[in-house]
Amino acid sequence: MTKEKNILKYFNYSIYICFRLKNTILAVTISEKTLEDLEFQTILERVKTFCITDLGRAAITKIRPYSKKEQLFAELKKTDEYLTSYQNDNRIPNHAFDDISKEISLLEVENSYIIPEGFLKVLNTTETSNELLKFFKKFKEIYPILFKHSQEVEYTTIVSDYIKKIITPFGDLHDKASPNLKSIRREIVEVRGQINDSFSRALSKFNSSGYLDDIRESVVDNQRVLAVIPMHKRKVKGSLLGTSRSGSIIFIAPQATLQYSRELENLIFEEKQEVIRILKLLTDELRPFHVLLVQYQKYLIQLDLIGAKAKYGKDIDAILPKITTDKKVFLKDAYHPILLEKYKDDKSIIIPQTLELNEKQQIIVISGPNAGGKSITLKTIGLLQVMLQSGLLIPASEKSELYVFDRILTDIGDNQSIENQLSTYSYRLKNMRQFLKRCNENTLFLIDEFGTGSDPELGGALAEIFLEEFHSKKAFGIITTHYANLKVLADELDNVSNANMQFDERSLEPLFKLFIGQAGSSFTFEVAQKNGIPFSLINRAKKKVKREKIRLDKTISKLQKERNKLQKTSDNLEKEKNRAIEQTDSLSDKQSKVQNKLELFQELYDSNQKMLVTGRKVNEIANKYFQTNNKKELISEFMKWALIERTKYLKKNPPIKKTKSEKKKAKVVQKIQKEKIKKVEKEILVEVVKVREVKKTVADKIAKKKADYNYKVNDRVRLIDGTTVGTIERIEKNIVSINYGFLTTKANISKIELVEAVK
Repeated sequence: MTKEKNILKYFNYSIYICFRLKNTILAVTISEKTLEDLEFQTILERVKTFCITDLGRAAITKIRPYSKKEQLFAELKKTDEYLTSYQNDNRIPNHAFDDISKEISLLEVENSYIIPEGFLKVLNTTETSNELLKFFKKFKEIYPILFKHSQEVEYTTIVSDYIKKIITPFGDLHDKASPNLKSIRREIVEVRGQINDSFSRALSKFNSSGYLDDIRESVVDNQRVLAVIPMHKRKVKGSLLGTSRSGSIIFIAPQATLQYSRELENLIFEEKQEVIRILKLLTDELRPFHVLLVQYQKYLIQLDLIGAKAKYGKDIDAILPKITTDKKVFLKDAYHPILLEKYKDDKSIIIPQTLELNEKQQIIVISGPNAGGKSITLKTIGLLQVMLQSGLLIPASEKSELYVFDRILTDIGDNQSIENQLSTYSYRLKNMRQFLKRCNENTLFLIDEFGTGSDPELGGALAEIFLEEFHSKKAFGIITTHYANLKVLADELDNVSNANMQFDERSLEPLFKLFIGQAGSSFTFEVAQKNGIPFSLINRAKKKVKREKIRLDKTISKLQKERNKLQKTSDNLEKEKNRAIEQTDSLSDKQSKVQNKLELFQELYDSNQKMLVTGRKVNEIANKYFQTNNKKELISEFMKWALIERTKYLKKNPPIKKTKSEKKKAKVVQKIQKEKIKKVEKEILVEVVKVREVKKTVADKIAKKKADYNYKVNDRVRLIDGTTVGTIERIEKNIVSINYGFLTTKANISKIELVEAVK
């Protein structure tokens, strides 16, 4: 009855899952051409290297931008949560799994069965899924989104229990899989024993008769055979199975074993049939869980995909930026991920870019010399936006903010087509037609070398009209150009800004830094001069250009040089500011350390003062006792002083009230402590007696040595009860005269002790 309930349960579950799968099919709004222009496939190829399964790698190649924001946000949070697992102690368990697509397809075919190795794969997939489900349930507060995602899959041990009951971890069937299988295998063991016994008897018989070669026996087709000398082959009854290469040995299976061998073959055939029957029954038991196994595999593929994206993000120091509902793109310290990985091993310095698009700066026109980094900046913005909208983390500062666009349109490269007979300009015009048709306020467009491909003046005029149209539709975008009229138009239109890639006018080397607010010079003649074009030819070229054009380019170049100087000054001031802040922080640290030391010294001083006061009081009470020899007065004075000190202490440290149970525990602890103290006191008293005896012995030796000493003139001595040291001037019998410098006195030799003998 329980089995039927489980089957019904998973039948309903499979209908529910199929309904969900049907309603999650999405349409991609960003074209494949855009992804190709931004080299998105290169990113996916890199992410694939972090997958742990072939199915995960196949899933990576299908990654495309999401069209539903809810799904995008969920996917980004899953990846970000997985990334945080590298920063805590609760790492996500290993989720490697076997491909069970073949086994799942066999469950759909009636009367088919899965081989034992296939069941082990299914078992591995099931147990891996269940382990992950338990893990995310246990740590749902740390991984709330991944836990929610795991809740879409049912946790059950039914499948693994079925398999473990029949299949061993080594890919064989348990003897207890069925009574018949157990009986057959027992018979097989018995028959093999009979074969070995009969063979051993034949071996012993024919060997003693001298019919066998020195090697006695061998194995042919997994069967033990006798190694018979050719001249005795007729004397050995049995089946001839072959000869050695030289023909000096004939291999014969003895007649006694042949009957048992045929019986063994029959039993092995019966075992195989019984195994197939059991495997079919086990396969039938798993058929109701077909959809569940599909979900397990799908879940593990998805987790492999999430893990690969997180590992890639960790490799490029990627983050999840703030996704804003306000129409805004703010990328701070953003890197092109392909360049970042390409030059990371070379330890090359890669310049990050900072850029912002908002309602007041909806379009940026970037100009500047060739090979200055305009196209890379354009591709960086587009690629990071596509990566984010595909559920990938991006290499940028955590302060970055991005908006999710409905469309991303790109026009990068000349895209000439011999096949379709399209020139660069024809292609671009067709592209512009699509741009104008699809562009709206939720569009991000990226155009490289805007307006090129035709006559500069005519093409530039048409490019102006296109730019005005994009501006009127409130689309966000970035374009790169060399056209002066577009630079001028960018200054005239509201919410459109000029920008340039910085260039070192001395070395004529690009700095790869984007500066927004000013158009850039193309440095056409300067770059030509650097590349070895003769100065005379450059001057002739300048004469052919209109004077106004040269003046404009010179003005732009001059402004750029001035701005570069200001930028350097600003950078130096920023460095000085940072240095001052660091020094201030350092001084604050030192001040806090000094303050801590002062507090410690104050505590030490207070403690020492307290000890001095206590010492004085004890000394005062002791001196009074020495004078009066009154023990009662001594104890009274000491207890009175101790009571006053205790009252002061209790005022500062009031006792904590204890419950009855706590008091009982305290009494028990106190009793134990008293017993320990008594034990220690006894041990100490024994040691004290020993020490006293040693000291007494030493003192007696010293006293004897002093008593035996013959004092001489100029010995330094002192009275036994005194501390002042004097010198002996003369000795008359037992009386000595001692000179203390300011006075001379006489004393009996027994009343003095030696301090230093005369040399």
